[in-house]
Amino acid sequence: MRYGYKRARARAIAVSAGGALVVAPLTGVAAVALMTPTPEESPTTPDAEIVAEVNSNLAQDIADASTVVIAEGDADYDFNEPSIDVSQDPEPEPEPVPVQTTSGTTVSNSTSTTGTTSSGTTSSSSAAASSAVTAAISGSAVIAEASKYVGTPYVSGGSSPSTGFDCSGFVSYVFKQFGFNLPHQSGAYYSVGTRVSSPQPGDIIVSPGHVAIYAGPNLQIDAPRPGKSVQFRSIWQSSPVYVRVTG
Repeated sequence: MRYGYKRARARAIAVSAGGALVVAPLTGVAAVALMTPTPEESPTTPDAEIVAEVNSNLAQDIADASTVVIAEGDADYDFNEPSIDVSQDPEPEPEPVPVQTTSGTTVSNSTSTTGTTSSGTTSSSSAAASSAVTAAISGSAVIAEASKYVGTPYVSGGSSPSTGFDCSGFVSYVFKQFGFNLPHQSGAYYSVGTRVSSPQPGDIIVSPGHVAIYAGPNLQIDAPRPGKSVQFRSIWQSSPVYVRVTG
């Protein structure tokens, strides 16, 4: 082979010259000696000349390829930190309590049937709740009035049975039947009447963004939210304020 002899000699020269593997681009005479096809050399070609020539060019190539760039001063780095928004799910609303209105119709989830619940059976818990509602209706004129509107749909800004109710519109309308002019704004109820620690049926339950009417232990009647209707249900508010309105 025409190239085998030169490449073998170059490897031998690299080993005898340094004993270490150096990776560097070869240019000039060193590259010509390794890459350019030439006639067969005479066995009498002096190795010293090739060694000197390769070493000279290799040293220059290593120097050219070993340039080190040093940045002066402090380097600035930009890091874009992702923004993560975490929102908390609202508290689940309790299921409405089946209630027998003054007309003798049992109402649950805005569905009315005469004499029974929609499933035709009544659980012990529903029976107990119905009993509590019946007691509240019979013991409080306010609750008796409020129960007339069970099933009236929630309508934002609504303030009458014909248009629907929102929470404060419902409370305001019920108390208007007794001669009280209460605000149609839930936040304003913190300044209405007298605050009490032991509520009675007919008192008002005030919490951030919502008002309802207390109907007994763990029981209220209110207009919940869009898609719902006026109903009796469990008190779900956390630490509400109880307000009593008297003549």
